[in-house]
Amino acid sequence: MQYRKLPHGDEKIGVLGLGMGGGLHKESARNIQAVIEKAIENEINFYDLCASGNQIFEPFGKAIHGNREKLYFQMHFGAVFNENGEYEWTRDLEKIRHMIDWELKILNTDYIDFGYLHCVDEISDYNDLVNAGVLDYIQKLKSRGIVRHIGLSSHTPSVAQHIIDTGLIDMMMFSINVAYDYEKGDEYGIGTVSERAELFRRCEKEGVGISVMKPFHGGQLLDEKTSPFRTALTRNQCLQYVLDRPAVLTAVPGIRNMSDLNDLLDFINADESEKDYSVIGNFTADKISGNCVYCNHCQPCPAGIQIGLVNKYYDLARIGDKLAEEHYRKLDIKASACMNCGHCDERCPFGVEQSSRMNDIQKYFNE
Repeated sequence: MQYRKLPHGDEKIGVLGLGMGGGLHKESARNIQAVIEKAIENEINFYDLCASGNQIFEPFGKAIHGNREKLYFQMHFGAVFNENGEYEWTRDLEKIRHMIDWELKILNTDYIDFGYLHCVDEISDYNDLVNAGVLDYIQKLKSRGIVRHIGLSSHTPSVAQHIIDTGLIDMMMFSINVAYDYEKGDEYGIGTVSERAELFRRCEKEGVGISVMKPFHGGQLLDEKTSPFRTALTRNQCLQYVLDRPAVLTAVPGIRNMSDLNDLLDFINADESEKDYSVIGNFTADKISGNCVYCNHCQPCPAGIQIGLVNKYYDLARIGDKLAEEHYRKLDIKASACMNCGHCDERCPFGVEQSSRMNDIQKYFNE
């Protein structure tokens, strides 16, 4: 395992981490515990605890017994679970307090390595967290040593930039993969693509570490039938790609079972040729025509729709990503705001009929 040091701390974080939002909660408690124990045995020391179900926590707590000081957790202030144990998000401070207390107790730990402002995709999200007292709560926990570092999870570069401006952030969870970052390289290379690059460079400069979610684009990059490039990449190629982005410390892909873990562990001992992702240099517009790669070359939208983000959440929701569905539903401006003006259709370099796609998206989410 290779390790990278947190710029604003002494923590040395393994480049391969694990996310708990990929469906592992559907396994038996015994299997969950076995997966985490094997991950620890293979020197995975970084875990994102924004789980799809609260069934994760008890076996996870048993698996880490005796190893807590060797491990680092991301815990999300705003991710909660309903009476069925299913993931939900909230800005209610009392619900968040209750959830954090429960998580600390069931994990048998008295501190949180990284306390995250959860799912801050719009400025209004940040303002809601501040106004509800959530940021103040995290800061008080940090002053008491219960939270070691403050971070955030986001999908929006401009919002992440705004929060980094506060100087409070040591770590950020962000979605990175070759599909999201694809750069056509013409005069339309603006918007989300350049904003993302600027964000990563700023994090590198100012010492804000990044943990990466969605390195496989929800699994779509691993299958030529679902890849926006109509070419399949391997897990090792995808992981190496994100680890080469500025400021990235670790990738935390979600897993479903022991088989997924074994596939990921192959990265640790893979040689350089297996990690070589130079094939992406051959991806051209004709190979991805008709497929949105979230580049936002179509911007600005007269209705204010974040077209790339709306498409991303839609694509992920269709393959079962409940978190992406939640993220979409909390957008201030959704696909239903589309005026069918055709502005985006004319500007898309990949031939996507976005105005038609907006209709499909609003129908899918029953707007």
